Amino acid sequence: MTTYFVQAFIYLLAAVAIVPIAKKLGLGSVLGYLIAGVIIGPVTGLVGHETVTIQHFAEFGVVMMLFLVGLELEPKMLWQMRNRLLGLGGLQVGLTTILVMLIALAFKQTWTVALAIGLIFSLSSTAIVLQTFNEKGLGKTEGGRNAFSVLLFQDIAVIPMLAFIPVLALPELVEAAMHLSDAADHHENLSLVAGLPSWLYGIVVIAAIGVVVLGGHYLSRPLLHFVATSGLREIFVATALMLVIGIAALMSLVGLSPALGTFLAGVVLANSEFRHELESNIEPFKGLLLGLFFITVGAGVDFGILSSQWILIISLTFAVIIIKAGVLFSLASIFKIQNSNRWLFGLSLAQAGEFGFVLLSFSVQNHVIPTDTAQTLQLVVALSMFLTPTLFILFDKVILPRYEHSSNDREADEIEETGSVIIAGVGRFGQIVNRLLVANGVKTVVLDHEATQVDNLRQINIKSYFGDATQPALLHTAGIEEAELLVVAIDNREEAINLVHYVKHTYPKIKVLARAFDKGHSYELKFAGADYIQVETYHSALEVGAQAMRDVGFHPFHVEQQKQTFMDIECAASDNLYQQWQQRSEGERYSHGYRQMFIELEQTIKKAMQQGRGGNHNLTDRAWTPPPKDYTDDFKDE
Repeated sequence: MTTYFVQAFIYLLAAVAIVPIAKKLGLGSVLGYLIAGVIIGPVTGLVGHETVTIQHFAEFGVVMMLFLVGLELEPKMLWQMRNRLLGLGGLQVGLTTILVMLIALAFKQTWTVALAIGLIFSLSSTAIVLQTFNEKGLGKTEGGRNAFSVLLFQDIAVIPMLAFIPVLALPELVEAAMHLSDAADHHENLSLVAGLPSWLYGIVVIAAIGVVVLGGHYLSRPLLHFVATSGLREIFVATALMLVIGIAALMSLVGLSPALGTFLAGVVLANSEFRHELESNIEPFKGLLLGLFFITVGAGVDFGILSSQWILIISLTFAVIIIKAGVLFSLASIFKIQNSNRWLFGLSLAQAGEFGFVLLSFSVQNHVIPTDTAQTLQLVVALSMFLTPTLFILFDKVILPRYEHSSNDREADEIEETGSVIIAGVGRFGQIVNRLLVANGVKTVVLDHEATQVDNLRQINIKSYFGDATQPALLHTAGIEEAELLVVAIDNREEAINLVHYVKHTYPKIKVLARAFDKGHSYELKFAGADYIQVETYHSALEVGAQAMRDVGFHPFHVEQQKQTFMDIECAASDNLYQQWQQRSEGERYSHGYRQMFIELEQTIKKAMQQGRGGNHNLTDRAWTPPPKDYTDDFKDE
């Protein structure tokens, strides 16, 4: 027992010490686990042959991951993404598999081994790519969205791959395994289909899948509801684990992949009201077991193979990255992914993925790939993942600046006509302002320094001009001398402040309306001379807060009163807060006096909310028509 405690401590210590550091360095958690495994395995020798046994246990983390993947795949979402999912994802997996298979055939591998290798290297690292996208804010770009579609298809494609790979088993490996099995004389695995004729085996398999699908749809919901009503969180956790383990066991008993069953169950439960609760309960176990799996992979790296075949391994690694990047770049051109997004799409998915380790292990277990070949390929998968941060650095430091530079070098458009309102910045905020003004017959001149944004707006007949609104020459061309208003809605805090300061200093008669990101920014804009400032989230946050009050039972008329009270008190205090803000020390965002005044403001608002205003309604209140007298009776009956 002491040995198990010591080994568990070593694995956990490695994860706790290395993974956070790897994540802070931008390497990602998966690479952190792999590095931790390498340190406690080949480097220091703290763990040994028990890693193989632990890896079999840790592979259950993959089963849990596929259950969670299934939970995320709502049929409606899949249908909406079908073109990108099947087009981009299907072509990427298919073309990469074929090209890698051809390389494997050139190395004298049999076609079954070559096909298995092609399938393994067609997958990319979902964990590393999505985490990097989140850290760098690339998920909402065109390249990021398309990369997510491909990763989603790859995650789904793992299921048929797991079902198909055993068909590729090499007879000589199967025979050798049978001899070893006889020599070891170990017990047979439990099976419900051993010795059954093929027709009956097919019926049992179909029945098992039917049990998972129908049971997941009709039986799981009453069960989960019954358990949830108990109020015992630990029992709900136990139920979630029971479902996953039970389905995995059923699939194993009928000779199918446990991952296939849990994936199907996840898809069936994707629309369940208990989906989020299941995710939150399974996620910690999945993360821990999956991390343990990657540590065992790192601990199992054979540095002897790496040192003796380093030229081959490095060459294969770069060959895989180049092939995958080439396929992705070609597909990006076909699907009209343009500019830097094409490079982001191609480079982000050029590595092998964590499922490569899973499929390699699965292929060895099912006698598809020889063990020595799998060890070499495992190093190729790991090395390509280690190089992923380098690919993102290449994109950030080399590719992206080129496109930003070319965009900035574009000549500013010739402004054909002027208007009474100039709008600087036509993003999510400026667009709404422009649409409202144009719809009411106000002539506007829209300026934006993002060439793609301008081109997109022109495609939907919104007239806009490319150019940097902070440049005096462009403002002159746009007719700043004759304009009545300037709306500042650019997505750069400092540039917005500088623009307001320049315009109010040079053209003091023009009225400047500015969008602020927060209170501090609004004070800086006011100090620069803006005539009217609106914090972009203020009114939307008030509306959401008001709706929340209505939803928890407050009367709609009372909600409108309280919302107006909140706005009135804040407006009355705004000048005093601004004056206090001006007294801050250099380098200080808010002074002590400002903080104290803000605390007092919150107390004033709270007191006013508790007192209410009774019948003292102002014009704004009377403009909001209250409901009839008998409305409250109907409201109470609901």
